[in-house]
Amino acid sequence: MSLDPSTSRLPYPSPAPSPPSEIDVTTIAASPVVVLASSRAVLDGKLTAATIVISQATGKITSIFHSVLPASDFPPDASYTDHSPHLLLPGLVDAHVHLNEPGRTEWEGFWTGTRAAAFGGVTTVIDMPLNAIPPTTTLAGLREKVQAAQGKCWVDVGFYGGIIPGNPTELRPLVQEGVRGFKGFLIDSGVPEFPAVSSTDIALAMAALAEEPTTLMFHAETIPPIADSVGDNVQQSLPPLAPIGPLNEYATFLASRPSSFETYAIGEILSLAHIAPNLPLHIVHLSAIETIPLLREAIDHGIKITAETCFHYLSLAAESVQNGDTRHKCCPPIRSKSNQDGLWEELMQDGGCIKTVVSDHSPCTPNLKLLPSNITSAKIDVVDEQEEAKGDFFSAWGGISSVGLGLSILWTEGQRRAISIEDVVKWCCKNTANQVGLENEKGDLAVGFDGDVAVFDDEGFFEVGEDAMLFRNKCSPYQGKTLQGVVKETWVRGHRVWDREGRGFGKDGPRGKLLLEKRKR
Repeated sequence: MSLDPSTSRLPYPSPAPSPPSEIDVTTIAASPVVVLASSRAVLDGKLTAATIVISQATGKITSIFHSVLPASDFPPDASYTDHSPHLLLPGLVDAHVHLNEPGRTEWEGFWTGTRAAAFGGVTTVIDMPLNAIPPTTTLAGLREKVQAAQGKCWVDVGFYGGIIPGNPTELRPLVQEGVRGFKGFLIDSGVPEFPAVSSTDIALAMAALAEEPTTLMFHAETIPPIADSVGDNVQQSLPPLAPIGPLNEYATFLASRPSSFETYAIGEILSLAHIAPNLPLHIVHLSAIETIPLLREAIDHGIKITAETCFHYLSLAAESVQNGDTRHKCCPPIRSKSNQDGLWEELMQDGGCIKTVVSDHSPCTPNLKLLPSNITSAKIDVVDEQEEAKGDFFSAWGGISSVGLGLSILWTEGQRRAISIEDVVKWCCKNTANQVGLENEKGDLAVGFDGDVAVFDDEGFFEVGEDAMLFRNKCSPYQGKTLQGVVKETWVRGHRVWDREGRGFGKDGPRGKLLLEKRKR
């Protein structure tokens, strides 16, 4: 096959220019290949026509053509599909997911959580260090989690470590063992095995990680020295620390977690940043827009800090939460519509401090949500002895279930905000991969990268029913909502793991791998 000068096509198979040293070009040329084509694909942040060739031997993208080539240009045994006009996107990297295994597998697990991810075009999830038992705060805890994950992951899975009081000597060994970053809480986490850290604990963690290739992340809420609230314990407090209204009203809960919780916590983190000036810092699930000036000023002064926000903060608003609908409870809380608009404004700024959008999928068993009988949700068992607490936002577990729905949630809300599909790829693929040190293999469709692809129908619609909530417990504030944007297929390293129209998850079983290579930066 000769070079076609009119289209600048290269002969097939085309080796990767300057291929990474671990890729054997001769193996690629002889191996079975998958060819995915479309009139619309996002490559290097730009929308273009593309034909993408993936080696099934290595799982890597070996060639990319900026046009739709016909099947006749490839060997007869190549698996070829032209997905036009549907979009080819890099597989999403959800950098904030609680899979809860081992220890709380009735809440979630590797099998169900990663299947849900694949349903929504997520090809990599990074598992948070808490809610599993044991937490990932020691080498032993990480190894137990890795053992529990074997053979259960439908997409690739990485792990975070945790910082808690007394574990600074565990942090460097966890870096060597391949964790993608560390997370700590400045407020009660809700589970006893993962206690909050003090300023002293943070300083010790920063010192231990100062020159390590990692990221130090924080749940940035803390009770200011003077406040009219004590967070989740407010219902047990004496005046004047009592709640402002009924415990089943969302406004009462929202008032108990004011934006000052976030601004004070971030101020405390920034005051310690000088201890490790080269260590990237990150604020998880940013909720309050009052924090943005603090973060922008810190960045202007050279502090290496970024923030993420979540699909729920960008799509749900306090004004719309029905009394007792504890499916909406999370911490920090979902705030006002005007606050949501401010998050969107910062996200869409080229130089903004909010770089990524993640799910923070934090499920539990439905009974822990304490939903009253007038709130419909699938498979919620009524527990009579808890009936008096039904709808209590303070007693219910805080967490939103949404893994695998995020792409459609973001695309639906984005339709009225004039976002582009390139924006979505930047926030949910490229920047999230960069956040966890996977920027050279995930988050883009490029030669040498993993062949992780989401085939996305941006004009399709679906209703969020049980068949769309593939996580273990079908309890989510998105239940019953109609979303725009349907993932037709999900490919992980050149293997189709989800096919909405045909084979479903197929018969090959899970193909995800555990990402345990030490970060390079």
